[in-house]
Amino acid sequence: MAPMRADRLLSLLLLLQNRGRMTAPELAAELEVSVRTVYRDVEALGAAGVPVCADRGPEGGYRLVDGYRTRLTGLTDAEAGSLFLAGMPGPARDLGLGAVLASAQLKVQAALPAGLSSQARRVQERFHLDAPAWFREADPVPCLTAVAAAVWERRAVRLHYRRWRGEVRREVRPLGLVLKGGIWYLVALAEEAVRTYRVSRVLSVEETGDVFERPAGFDLAAYWAEASRRLEAALRQDTARLRISPRARRLLPMQFGAAGVRALDGAGPPDGDGWVEVELTVESEAVAVGDLLRLGTEAEVLGPPGLRQAVARAVAALADRYGQP
Repeated sequence: MAPMRADRLLSLLLLLQNRGRMTAPELAAELEVSVRTVYRDVEALGAAGVPVCADRGPEGGYRLVDGYRTRLTGLTDAEAGSLFLAGMPGPARDLGLGAVLASAQLKVQAALPAGLSSQARRVQERFHLDAPAWFREADPVPCLTAVAAAVWERRAVRLHYRRWRGEVRREVRPLGLVLKGGIWYLVALAEEAVRTYRVSRVLSVEETGDVFERPAGFDLAAYWAEASRRLEAALRQDTARLRISPRARRLLPMQFGAAGVRALDGAGPPDGDGWVEVELTVESEAVAVGDLLRLGTEAEVLGPPGLRQAVARAVAALADRYGQP
């Protein structure tokens, strides 16, 4: 029997064991095959001595004879690794591990005692992680699978990469992948320094043929936390003093994230109209002007003077543009 079909037959068997009665179309959808293939696979299981019963009628379907269970649930290396993506079916699919993850989950569920298996299914039914941010489509990442393979197998690669200032080719040693706000980032050693690359800007991946040793003690999560902290500190170096309306107080955390929350925590007392003064950390003046204009008439920039003047110039330019007949 071909290895691929053997895996599928085991998956079919575990589906019936974990979920009870299932129709042929339901099995076909789970296994991503045709209904005709399901019929053939059920016949193959029967020929192999697995007691599969076919119940007819509107409530019919396939099921295992009561009391029958299999313990053929050994995980392959790939399935064991994929379990760390169990809460992220979308990212697992992006990495080319969707089918592997599904097979691993079936095997784990089959090995659990009845009570824990039911609890695991309830958790899966009630909790779902949707990584991308609202109103923004995920980046196209055609090179993600190749990058992930290089990370997994510790292979050095040459990246053809698009930066803001143009395209470059760089040899890197991939250390890990990070999914942040629906965007994939590659963390890699390049020129003896750990750097971060946005995977959607990778135009091509070429293997060098070299296998490398990961730096001893490298912690991907710790690196990412520190890199994120440094990036935020580098970007948000200025502080804007604002007077904001009650509506803007609701908007601030949504538009400025943690910086907006910190600003509200330090807000002054409200005036008669409910407006308060806050201090908000912002990026460079050019970026801050655009960000603050998103608050519209719900905010007034009080300082620093240069930022207030820059916002005033932008508002005047908009008024002039839209004031034309």
